[in-house]
Amino acid sequence: MSISHVATLKSAFLTRSTALTNVALIAGGVGFLTILAQISLPVPGSPVPVTGQTLGALLIGSAYGASLGLTTFATYIAIGVVGAPVFAQANSGMSSLSGATGGYLVGMLIATNITGALAGRKWDQRIRTVLPTMLTGTFFIFTPGLIWLHHVTSQSWAWTFSKGLTPFIFGEVIKIAIASTLLPSLWKIIRVNSHNN
Repeated sequence: MSISHVATLKSAFLTRSTALTNVALIAGGVGFLTILAQISLPVPGSPVPVTGQTLGALLIGSAYGASLGLTTFATYIAIGVVGAPVFAQANSGMSSLSGATGGYLVGMLIATNITGALAGRKWDQRIRTVLPTMLTGTFFIFTPGLIWLHHVTSQSWAWTFSKGLTPFIFGEVIKIAIASTLLPSLWKIIRVNSHNN
């Protein structure tokens, strides 16, 4: 397969995809998201911690593509809701989805689909396109997150932004920088190996 016709990292590494390989990728993705979720720092006065989940959502969507990325994050949410301690701070249960952090989880689900769709157009392969891809994904994480946080807490919008967005900006800039550097770098390695074979 010519690398120029490959749209996602998954396709670049797995030229043939079966139900078994997809199940393995979903399981690996859920494990990856679970590990990143445990990188969690509380924010004083906020029910929403800083976690690595958002980076995981951006990377899973881009690497897996829209459909498999969405399925992977949906599986992650589902097993967390039924009791597996996969969410931040090893939390689980429906309260994680219905509580203050639920909107961010839904936003990450949406973001995996969006970044995956853009990766399908090869937007994750170059820095000039991967950066807006990651920014778009982050926007769709925080928009439902903030709307839901505002609704659940019944606090003012000023409080919502000060506790649900402002403390996260620096961390999100770092995550976007990591994803925007890592993804094109992996594609560069793939291209070099493809030319050498």
